[in-house]
Amino acid sequence: MYCFIVVTTFTQFVSFAQTGPKEVKTGSQGWMSVNSTIRLNNKFGIIADLHVRRNNFIADPGFYFARLGVNYWLKENITLVLGYGQMWVAPSKPNWHHFGQEHRIYQQIQMTSKIGKISVLNRLRNEQRWQEKIADDKFTHSFKFTSRVRYLVSVNIPVFSNPRYPSLVVADELLIQFGKEIVYNTFDQNRAFIGIKQRVSKSLNFDLGYMLVYQQKSSGFQYDKNHTLRWFFYYTPDFRKKK
Repeated sequence: MYCFIVVTTFTQFVSFAQTGPKEVKTGSQGWMSVNSTIRLNNKFGIIADLHVRRNNFIADPGFYFARLGVNYWLKENITLVLGYGQMWVAPSKPNWHHFGQEHRIYQQIQMTSKIGKISVLNRLRNEQRWQEKIADDKFTHSFKFTSRVRYLVSVNIPVFSNPRYPSLVVADELLIQFGKEIVYNTFDQNRAFIGIKQRVSKSLNFDLGYMLVYQQKSSGFQYDKNHTLRWFFYYTPDFRKKK
C-alpha cells in the first residue's frame, strides 16, 4: 500500500510539472450493482456482477457493466478469480449518442480475515482493458489497450450485538494503470467509501453509503471528483451438498 501511495504522489507531481494548472470538475453520481458469488462445490464457483452508474446523481447515463468469472477457493478465506467483463460507456460530449464499448479480462486474489469482531477484506485485481475509440460520434473500430491494477481494503465493523442490525463499512480502493497511451495519468482513480452493511437473508445483503471517486484524466492536469451514492447488493448462494 505504501508503494502505491509513493507511486501516486510521484505521478501526480510529474503530471503537474508537465501539463499545467490543476483543474477539478466536481459532480454527483448514483451507482447501483448486484454482485453474485455462487458456490458450486468446495473448490469452484461463479462470479456474476451487474453495475449501473449514472451521472448528475441519476439524471444521465454513465455506464452499464456486466462481469463474469470463475472462482477458485485456495482456502475458505482465500479465493482466485479469472473472468471477463464488458462495459458500455455513455458519451461525455453533448449531442453525442453512441456508447463506447470496453472489453476487459481480469485476474483477482481476495482474502478475508478477522481482527476480533472486525472483518477485513483485501483484494488485488489485475485487468487488461480494450477501450473503444469514438470519433465525431462514430465508431472507429479501434481500441486503446491498457493494463490496470486495483487494490481494495474493506473493513466491516459491528455496531450492534444483534446481527440483524446494520454494521459500519469503511473501504478504499486505489487504481493505477499502464500502457503505451498512458502518459500523464498512471494514477487512474481512488474510491473511498463509508456506509452501512445490512443483512437481508442468509445469502443476500447490501451496503449503502457515500463514495468519493477521484479520477485523473488523460491530460494529467484535469480531474473528476464525484460525490457518489452507492448501493451494492451481494448475493452468495451456496449449492454445496450438505453432509
